Amino acid sequence: MDIVGVEEVRLLDPDLLHLPCLSPLKPTSSHNIADELFSHWLSLPETASLVKCLIDEAKSGTPTNLSKSYSTINVSGANALPSLFLSNGTPPLSPRSSPGSPRFSRQRASPPSLRSPLRSLKEPKHELIPQFYFLNGRPPAKELKEQCISMVDHFFSNYIDGLHVDEFKPITKEVCKLPSYLSPALFRKMDPDCSGVVTRDAFIKYWIDGNMLTMDTASQIYNILKQQDCKYIRQADFKPLLDELLATHPGLQFLRTTCEFQERYAETVIYRIFYYINRSGTGCLTLRELKRGNLIAAMQQLDEEDDINKIIRYFSYEHFYVIYCRFWELDGDHDCFIDKDNLMKYGNHALTYRIVDRIFSQVPRKFTSNVEGKMSYEDFVYFILAEEDKSCEPSLEYWFKCIDLDGNGVITPNEIQFFFEEQLHRMESITQEPVHFNDILCQIIDMIKPEEENCITLQDLKGSKLSGNVFNILFNLNKFMAYETRDPFLIRQEREDPSLTEWDRFAQREYVRLSMEEDVEEVSNGSADDSLEPRF
Repeated sequence: MDIVGVEEVRLLDPDLLHLPCLSPLKPTSSHNIADELFSHWLSLPETASLVKCLIDEAKSGTPTNLSKSYSTINVSGANALPSLFLSNGTPPLSPRSSPGSPRFSRQRASPPSLRSPLRSLKEPKHELIPQFYFLNGRPPAKELKEQCISMVDHFFSNYIDGLHVDEFKPITKEVCKLPSYLSPALFRKMDPDCSGVVTRDAFIKYWIDGNMLTMDTASQIYNILKQQDCKYIRQADFKPLLDELLATHPGLQFLRTTCEFQERYAETVIYRIFYYINRSGTGCLTLRELKRGNLIAAMQQLDEEDDINKIIRYFSYEHFYVIYCRFWELDGDHDCFIDKDNLMKYGNHALTYRIVDRIFSQVPRKFTSNVEGKMSYEDFVYFILAEEDKSCEPSLEYWFKCIDLDGNGVITPNEIQFFFEEQLHRMESITQEPVHFNDILCQIIDMIKPEEENCITLQDLKGSKLSGNVFNILFNLNKFMAYETRDPFLIRQEREDPSLTEWDRFAQREYVRLSMEEDVEEVSNGSADDSLEPRF
């Protein structure tokens, strides 16, 4: 209904209709009083004028004004009704309120509850909402901007012509509050023309006017590392960071004369970063993935720690050495590729043929070697990280794809039996007491506690702390036997330092073994000519 129509209907005063007050004790003398009242109303001249006016307005499309027309006929015809009641023997009506009386005013006044919603519709209140989204980042506050400019002026006061790349590290660390090893990458962002110099104005344009100042640390590093107009970080984008790290970090000084090890170290660090952080497996690191990972904390630790081996996340040289030595041992012809037969030797022939076939069918991850039936060094890094630490989510996803033969997202008892059959055969060949499959299946179900008893999902595995042992039962005989005869010393060692992962403990043990073997070899044969590692 139209709002104006509502107000006009509300203005009609029921008292002006002069309806008779019939006594409840005496029946009315006329049963057709409503018809008589309507006939009398129609006979009034004012009624005829009102009806004609309404018809004309309806034909012309003009909005009707009921309140004006109806008030005229009510006032003029108010004295005619009593005579009608008298002629029918009806008692006279009580005197009606005059328009100026208090009663009339109270009746005409509408309650506030009826008027306030209409008034709020007619007069909406406009509230100014401050801007909360900025396409290129939130501009810095005036005080923060002035403070940053003051620090920039201080740094550039002695370099009127600008800073060179080798002079840029202090401003990266103290003004930008970023890891100093990002200095070359940041320098290139501010010097897109490759002039070799960054001036004060160029710094302010990129860092302050570009709203980099107000971004969080992860967003700053993300924008510095990625290419222009690119929405992700590629592996090659980490190259300037690793070059600066190898050239200036005191813990890697011994590698400066061995270019091959420098390249392999940089590659290994990048592969480890993408293994743990690039959860989508696309090779394109997004800002969200960077924020969810722990890479930023490890990069900041590089400035605080001179011993690179204490930064066990991604940058440890010992961890790199363990990975590369394992690859070198398996790669018999040293062509930097590994085939099925080579991988079968891993861990003293610990893996089954069926799981190796699944790996080389590229089910868990597509190979980057581009050589049929060959695994590259990058593929091996992903494999060894997944094999030696089956407690982390990337490893669980890797091995789940291997066991899920039909790729339906569920591991069934038939698939478990398919992989355990070879384990059972190998146990019998080494005169180990075989374990019946039904017992193994019950043990696995008790370890995982899946939502549905006869199928195990990836989510079930991620919710259990014993998921890694399930995979060892299915395709790694050595680790399966070690689990069945758990060493109390190792269990106590794990409890003493829970911050170390399975990979950390493996790399620690393996590095000690490799160091001892190398020392024994050098003592017996003198200095090895084909030594993998420069002495340090």
